[in-house]
Amino acid sequence: MAPSPPPIPVPEPDAPAPGGATPKTRVSARGRLRTYFLTGIIVAGPLAITAYITWWFIALIDSFVKPLVPASYLPDHYLPFSIPGLGLVIAFLAVTLLGFLTANLVGRSVIEFGEVLLARTPVISGLYKGLRQIFETLFSANGTSFRTVGLVEFPVKGTWSVVFLSAPAAPEVEGALRARGAAADEMVGVFLPCAPNPTTGFFFYLPRSEVVELAISVDDAAKLVMSAGVIQPEDPQGRLNAMAGSLRAAHHAGAAQREPQDA
Repeated sequence: MAPSPPPIPVPEPDAPAPGGATPKTRVSARGRLRTYFLTGIIVAGPLAITAYITWWFIALIDSFVKPLVPASYLPDHYLPFSIPGLGLVIAFLAVTLLGFLTANLVGRSVIEFGEVLLARTPVISGLYKGLRQIFETLFSANGTSFRTVGLVEFPVKGTWSVVFLSAPAAPEVEGALRARGAAADEMVGVFLPCAPNPTTGFFFYLPRSEVVELAISVDDAAKLVMSAGVIQPEDPQGRLNAMAGSLRAAHHAGAAQREPQDA
């Protein structure tokens, strides 16, 4: 016959303070309230900001696209309420159709004819060519610009900053740097983002040997910059191993608790 378990000790209540107040209980309740509030901020803050940015982007696209569509073709003309996101859907379909037509011979001929007209316009030609080169560099499937993260010694020796590697220097730029006594190594353009706004920063050329490349994604590097180092790059395999270790520890703890009961 198994011995009866010992009685669970019940802690004695703290003596009330003068006036009937219980300072320890009040402090504990205040701490719990603060924890609940911060937890709510952590959960609701990202959701609210994400919803706001998404709604703003949808409304912005709708404001540009809907005026271009005849009112008789819009469901808003027949319904007593407006349908958000319709302009975004129309813009997505239009851009996809444009890409499909451009891949064909007829569409490519039309695009080339339009580019010839733009190239002969004095001011617009330079603007269009520059923007097209930027978009081709950023959104090209086989491009390498801003897909590699590195570290450079900036602003002084011994301090390291996160940078995004851009394209190698053009022959004219590299030749001018060689004439000024630059290193014989390949020169590469780097963009150093500022915290907490990574869309602003500094662009300069450095020898590739002075750039320490990191095996992290651009998204993780952007989070690192925006959070000023609070959000560190995640290791998916390490996180899975940690979760597996926690599950194994919980399983062993449960098995250890069941053994005395089985005995």
